[in-house]
Amino acid sequence: MKNIFRLIAIILTLVGCAAMAEAGQAKVYRVGVIFHGGEFDAMVQGLRDGLRELGLEEGKHFVLDIRDTKGDVNAVEEAARSLERDKVDLLYAVATSVTIRVRKATADIPIVFYAGADPVALGVVDSFAKPGGRLTGVHSLVTDLTAKRLEILKDILPKLRRVVTFYDPRNRVAGDSATVGREEARRLRVEFVERHVASVRDLQAGLQALRANEADAFLMVSDARVFSQFQLVIDTARAKKLPTMFWEGGSVVKGGLASYGVSYHEAGRLSARYVQRILAGTNPKDLPVETLHKLELVVNLRTAREIGLTIPPWVLARADKVIK
Repeated sequence: MKNIFRLIAIILTLVGCAAMAEAGQAKVYRVGVIFHGGEFDAMVQGLRDGLRELGLEEGKHFVLDIRDTKGDVNAVEEAARSLERDKVDLLYAVATSVTIRVRKATADIPIVFYAGADPVALGVVDSFAKPGGRLTGVHSLVTDLTAKRLEILKDILPKLRRVVTFYDPRNRVAGDSATVGREEARRLRVEFVERHVASVRDLQAGLQALRANEADAFLMVSDARVFSQFQLVIDTARAKKLPTMFWEGGSVVKGGLASYGVSYHEAGRLSARYVQRILAGTNPKDLPVETLHKLELVVNLRTAREIGLTIPPWVLARADKVIK
């Protein structure tokens, strides 16, 4: 059955491309992109690559009006309202918390989203099969895998006693992720040290003030604003010789210790199908939300050596990608 649905999706995509071609490309479509920056850049590049694979050339068939809010949640709504006033054809919202604010700030414009938490449970869509309304997009497991990341971190550090995380408790998704982490930490008999931040500046100050005896490792929970500052987290943690666990492999390529989750580039590439079909005339409510299932464990041995850590061989044997 899944293969049939996939075949139908491919056929509809090709039909959509043909319809856009027959229109003589009289219109260059404008797609507003709202994200928090940082490693979310990989998703924007994936969107570009996916649209190109579908035969759409940037500058000729579409343009991306990109708004990098740099972790400022208030700027998300301002950007969404501005783009709707400018009459872009579609909005691409990257991250669940961003999607919720973009929907709140706009009235009519179609929205394609990437969500790392359940969009149905959060009221973003009616159901995966029938989203309803003007939103649809791609979902992956980020929040739900918080416990698994902590478990892997414990495998890497068998003597792990306390793990620290930073997040904004006003962010429902981040709060849910922290709850999952707290419960798993209790099961693993690990102290879960929670640091609440309300801004990027709070995060910067909190990371700098973190003392060596406060935590044995850092765990990234589902806070898009904190993740947008991943390089700051990585650099500070390495200076303090603190192991880090993220949810996306790009952060490990750039110096994090480990990650477990989906490829952001692939999520953006998958999102391109939704963008193309909506621009071709399909109503978002008729496009089922798709879940990206492929998960990768990425480990950085260079970082491990720098902080004086030996990764157990059984963890390396499970890794999908090892950076040497």
